[in-house]
Amino acid sequence: MSTRRRPGLAVDLTTTIGSVTLANPVMTASGTAGHGDELGRYVDLSTLGAVVVKSLSADPWAGNPAPRVHETPAGMINSVGLQGPGVAYWLEQELPAVLQTGARVVVSIWGTSVEDYARAAAMLAGAPDGVIAVEVNISCPNHHDRNRMFAHSPASTTEAIEAASVCGLPMWAKLSPNVSDLASIARAAAEAGAEAVTLINTVLGMAIDVETRTRRLGGGGGGLSGPAIHPVAVRAVHDVHAAIPELPIIGVGGVARGIDAIELMMAGASAVQVGTASFADPRSVGRVLDELHDWCAAHGVRAVTELIGAVHDR
Repeated sequence: MSTRRRPGLAVDLTTTIGSVTLANPVMTASGTAGHGDELGRYVDLSTLGAVVVKSLSADPWAGNPAPRVHETPAGMINSVGLQGPGVAYWLEQELPAVLQTGARVVVSIWGTSVEDYARAAAMLAGAPDGVIAVEVNISCPNHHDRNRMFAHSPASTTEAIEAASVCGLPMWAKLSPNVSDLASIARAAAEAGAEAVTLINTVLGMAIDVETRTRRLGGGGGGLSGPAIHPVAVRAVHDVHAAIPELPIIGVGGVARGIDAIELMMAGASAVQVGTASFADPRSVGRVLDELHDWCAAHGVRAVTELIGAVHDR
């Protein structure tokens, strides 16, 4: 049992994601907290449920041309293009620093082919203690399927997750909301070996400079994140939990306050991730955790697991 030491009612914040037990349900989101301990100067990373690092491919990847980020009225569109140093470099040069903070680490991997996922996952086999899971980001272009995302098809989802199973670690499948039947994709991921699904990745978007009549991002379009997509995330979590209640869900999308996290948990999430909010306030992930605890204490919630799927009981 893990309780948060703050004034008021003691609240057990422990939660489980498949075979993984977390001290609390609040994590960073991949792509928003760097590859290592970048947020360590602002928040004690050991107090979080886990740190989910920026997605890594088997090989170094340069990403998209600049500009890469455009602010929107309720979030941002990014076209970073999954820039990263590759798994081998990360294991040797960047993982040690985040492990030294006492953080529990979830590695996010991606690829453009089934073979890419297998290679990246194989490099994580035998990863040091402290690496607790692999988040398989299958919301990426699939070169074997006309550049559709792996997560747009149950068949390609199955292929990617099965390929990543060589990591020997618990797997979470990060899915795209840009599909017509998300529950079928989630079910395919679970049947292929994923212990949980992370919902959701960014929503496809674009911004145009009307004065120059050009696209604002170097990669053309990008992924919309932040408060604007929070209702989309809540609906996705709600619907997948209703369809597959036994499948653990990590909710992500527009979490900037404790009540945002609570809303996702009541929809069916067992844990949440804080992403875009960290750009405006790098302390936001710690603040969300404190606000979650304080809300539970004020509302007589003795264990955070009481919140999971609560709306479905009404």
